[in-house]
Amino acid sequence: MNSQNNQPTGARGSTASWLVPLLTLLAAVGFASCVWMVFVVTPVADVLFFNQKIFYFHVANAFMLFLSVFVCGFASVVFLKKRDGKWDDIAIAGAEVAVMFGLVVLITGSIWAKAAWDVWWKWEKRLTMSLLLWLVLVAYVIVRRFAGASADRLAAGLAVFGCVGIPFIYFMVEKSDNHPQAGKEGVVATLATDMKLAFWGSVLTFFFWFVALLISRIHSARAEREVRELRESAMDAGVL
Repeated sequence: MNSQNNQPTGARGSTASWLVPLLTLLAAVGFASCVWMVFVVTPVADVLFFNQKIFYFHVANAFMLFLSVFVCGFASVVFLKKRDGKWDDIAIAGAEVAVMFGLVVLITGSIWAKAAWDVWWKWEKRLTMSLLLWLVLVAYVIVRRFAGASADRLAAGLAVFGCVGIPFIYFMVEKSDNHPQAGKEGVVATLATDMKLAFWGSVLTFFFWFVALLISRIHSARAEREVRELRESAMDAGVL
């Protein structure tokens, strides 16, 4: 037991033992279906041709990035209030998953930029803020690993800071920018009917993948914390 309110590690792991494989299978099936819909069913853009297809994966990964950051930020706020290690485990998992999705967003976004604007990168507001958010997440992981006894609180502050930046990234696009608009007049909201199914299917697929990764990493982080606590208890008792 980690505390009187926690379940044994084996009981917690029993859920992940079937849920994670199920979500992974759903994600694999969904990804295969999305590739078929995106490259076979949906129309080819007149200007960008097949380069436009990356939109379905770029935006879906961006949604998962936002969701991961919110999970990390919310768990960090609760951890700062309650000082309960299980919330720190969730925050760590959310940050590490967000780093992965953020890297995919930056890479796919650069590929899109090269096809659409003939440059790999432009220092527009949304792009710059997205890069800064990813760097904050990387800083979270580094601080959490190497900052010592106060790492959990310092990292939690970074998570809250990153979470606050999400609305700015989503809406920070002016008409003079090359980057597509968001909101009611944005690309997602105005998708053609024959493109919506492929897009939202891609979002659902990456959501399954996100949840599977998050659950796996939470259980891993929790096991690591319990090992540290056992080691510290053994040291205090003079066993080690």
